[in-house]
Amino acid sequence: MSPKLHHTLKNLFRVFLILFGNALYSLAVVAFILPSGIITGGTTGLALASAHWFHTPITAFVLCFNILTFLLGFFVLGWKFAATTLLSTFFYPILLAFWQQFPALSSLTDDAMLCTILGGMMIGAGIGIVIRAGASTGGMDIPPLILKKLFHLPVSATLYVFDFSILILQMFFSDIEESLYGILLVMIYTFVLDKVLVIGTHQARADIVSSHYEEIRQAIFTRLDRGCTLLNATTGYLQTDQPVLMTVVSRREMASLNQIVMEIDPHAFLIISDANEVKGSGFTSTKIHKKNPNL
Repeated sequence: MSPKLHHTLKNLFRVFLILFGNALYSLAVVAFILPSGIITGGTTGLALASAHWFHTPITAFVLCFNILTFLLGFFVLGWKFAATTLLSTFFYPILLAFWQQFPALSSLTDDAMLCTILGGMMIGAGIGIVIRAGASTGGMDIPPLILKKLFHLPVSATLYVFDFSILILQMFFSDIEESLYGILLVMIYTFVLDKVLVIGTHQARADIVSSHYEEIRQAIFTRLDRGCTLLNATTGYLQTDQPVLMTVVSRREMASLNQIVMEIDPHAFLIISDANEVKGSGFTSTKIHKKNPNL
C-alpha cells in the first residue's frame, strides 16, 4: 500500500469515527435523555436550561453554541483540530433533528434508571470515540480540551466540573429525583469516556530482579521482540550491586513474560504494575530494528 493511499484511508477512518461518535451521542439524547426528562451536562444540558427559561429550540441553541466554541477552539487548538471538529459542530445538531423524526425512539422505555444507564453509556462512548479520533463533539467538549493544552488538566476531571455546574443550573427547575438521575448520568458517561480514551493504551510495566538478568534480557529481545532498560540498583539485604530489568509489554504478553522469567530463574522477583499510557517505538510509532552486537 502506498503512503498516500494509507494516509487517505487513515483520514477517511477518522471521519467515520467522528460521524459515528456523534451519531451515538445524538441518538442517546433523543432516545433516553429528552423523553425521560433527565437533566444532563454538556451542550445539551445548557440547551435544556435555555429552553426552560427562554423557550429557545434545543437544536437551534446547540448549533449556535457549537459555532461559538468552534471559533474558540480554532484560535486556541489550531486549524487541524478545528477542521475535524467542524464535522461535529454541524453534524451533531443535524442528527438531533434527524433522530427526532422517529417517534418510536422516544418510547423505547419508561424506566428512568434504564434511560440513565443506557444514555450515560452511549454518550460517554460517543464522546470518547470522537476525542480519540482527534476531534471533539463541539460545544462544551472544547473547553476541557483547551484547558488540557494550556494547563495540562485531565479532560475527564474538567468535564466533571463543567457538567456538574450545568446540572446545578437545571436543578432550579427540576425535582430532586431528576437531579439525582442527572448526577448519576454524568458520573456514568464520564466514567465510560475515561475508559474509552485509554482503550488500547493500557500496558503493563514489569520490574525484574534476578541474578540471571542477562539471560532474561536476551530472551525479552528475542522471544517477545520487546525492549528493556537496565536500572542500577543495590539489593537491600546483601547490599550487592545488581541491575534491575524494566520492560513494558502488552497485557497479552504478560503471561509469556512471566513464563520466560520463571523458566530462566524460578527465584526471580517480578513486580508488575499498570502503565496507563505508553508512547514510543513499538507502541505509538513503528519499531525500528537495529543490529545489536550484544545478542
